[in-house]
Amino acid sequence: MNDPTWVSVLPPVLAIVLAIWTRQVYLSLGAGIWLGWTIMADWNPFAGLGRSIEETVAVLASAGNANVILFTLVIGALIATVESSGGVRGFIRYLETREWVNNGKRSQFLAWIIGVIIFIESNITVLVSGAVSRPLFDRYRVSREKLAYIIDSTSASICILIPLNAWGAYNLGLLDSLGVEDPLGVLLGTIPLNFYALGAALLALAVVIWKIDIGPMKKAELRTQGGVKEWPESQPMIDEEILSPKPNDRIPPRAVNMVVPITTMVVMMPVGLWITGGGDLRAGSGSTSVLWAVLAALAMAWGLLLAQKANTVDELTRTALKGAGGLVPLALILLLALALGNVANALGTGAWVAQVTTGVFPLFILLPLLFLVSAGIAFSTGTSWGTFAIMLPIAVPVGMTLGLPLAPFVAAVLSGGIFGDHSSPISDTTIISSMAAATDHIDHVRTQLPYAMLAAGVATVAFGVVGATLG
Repeated sequence: MNDPTWVSVLPPVLAIVLAIWTRQVYLSLGAGIWLGWTIMADWNPFAGLGRSIEETVAVLASAGNANVILFTLVIGALIATVESSGGVRGFIRYLETREWVNNGKRSQFLAWIIGVIIFIESNITVLVSGAVSRPLFDRYRVSREKLAYIIDSTSASICILIPLNAWGAYNLGLLDSLGVEDPLGVLLGTIPLNFYALGAALLALAVVIWKIDIGPMKKAELRTQGGVKEWPESQPMIDEEILSPKPNDRIPPRAVNMVVPITTMVVMMPVGLWITGGGDLRAGSGSTSVLWAVLAALAMAWGLLLAQKANTVDELTRTALKGAGGLVPLALILLLALALGNVANALGTGAWVAQVTTGVFPLFILLPLLFLVSAGIAFSTGTSWGTFAIMLPIAVPVGMTLGLPLAPFVAAVLSGGIFGDHSSPISDTTIISSMAAATDHIDHVRTQLPYAMLAAGVATVAFGVVGATLG
C-alpha cells in the first residue's frame, strides 16, 4: 500500500480490542492478520484468508525470525532441564539458608535483580526470572500479577540500555544504515536520556521497596494474601507444571546446576556477537547470538548432569522435548505477532501514524511528540523493534537537519517504543511475561498499565525539559 490511510490501523486495533474483550490472544492476533490481508486484497475476505496463511508461513523464511522462534523452544528445554536437575530449588535453598530470601519483599527484589543482571535478551530475562521467582512468590503470597509486572519492567527496559546485546546490535545497525557517523557513541548517549526505560525499572524497584500497590494491583495483592492465586475467571497463559517437571532424586538440589548454565548463556552472548560480526561486536547478529547462547547453556546443563550421573542422555532428551513442548504456545504467539507486524508494515500503519502526528513543532514539543508517536506505533503493532525501524529514519534526519545532538532524538524513539510495547496486550514481551509468571494475560496488562502510564508521564515531561534546553 503506497499511500497509507486510516484504514491501516484497523488490523492492530482489532487485535487489541479482541484481546481485551475475549482474552483469546491467538484468535485476536489471527483476526488482525486476516483483516490486514483482506484489506490488501481489496476487501476480499477469502483472498485475505488465503494470503494470511501464506504470509504467516512466510514469516519463517526470515533467518532472524526462525532463530527467535527456535530460541523460544530451546529456552523451554533449558528451563525444564535446569528445574528437573534441582538447580532452581538448590538456588532458592541457597538463598533461604543464608536468609537472603525469606519473605515476600526479598523475593520481589530477587526477581528485580535477575531482570537487571540477565540483560542479553528480553525474552530470556522474563523466562528465567519467572522460573526462579514464581515458587517464592507463591510461597510468600505475593501475586503473580506483581511478578509479571516486575519481570516485564526489567526486561526490555534494561535490555535497551545495554548497547552490546541483541537490542544494541539491532539499533546500531539501524543507526549505521541512516548514516550516523558514530552509532555506538550516539547509543551510549541515549542511556541517561532513555527516561521511560530508566523510569520503568526504577519504579518497579520503588514498588518492591515501598510496596506501592495501586488500582488493580492492590486488589490482586489482597486476593493473593488471602490464599487465592488467581481470579475465578482468570486463564493462566501457560500450565506451570509443563515447565516444572518431577525433580531428580538421584542428586541433591544444587545451585551450581542453575548458576553455571545461566552464566554460560550471559557470557556467550557477546562472544556470539563477536563471532557473527567478524570481530566487531556492533556488527554481530543479535538473533543468531541469542540462539547460540541458549544452546551453549543447554549443552552446559547437560554436561553437568551427565558428569554427576544424574540423568542419561535419553532422560535429558525427553525432559528437553517436554520443556520445548511447553513453550510451543509461546512460539505460536510469536509467529502470529510477527505476521501481524508484517501486515501492519505492508499497510503502512506506522508510516500513517507518523505522518498525521508529526510536523513542525518547537523542540520542547517535538521530543515528547516523538516519544508519544513511537509509543502509539508500538502499542498498535505490538513491537518495539518494528517501531524503531519506522521512527528512527524520521527522528535521526530531523536531528541532523537541525544540527543538534542525535542522542535526545534517538532516546525519545527508543523510550516511546519501550513504553508502547510495555503497555500493549499484543506485545510479545508482555505476553511472555504473563506466561513466565503463569498468570492471566489481561490481568497482567490491567495491573501493569497504571505503573506504565506513571513512568510515561514522567518521561514525557522530561523530554519536554530536554527539548527546551536544546532550543
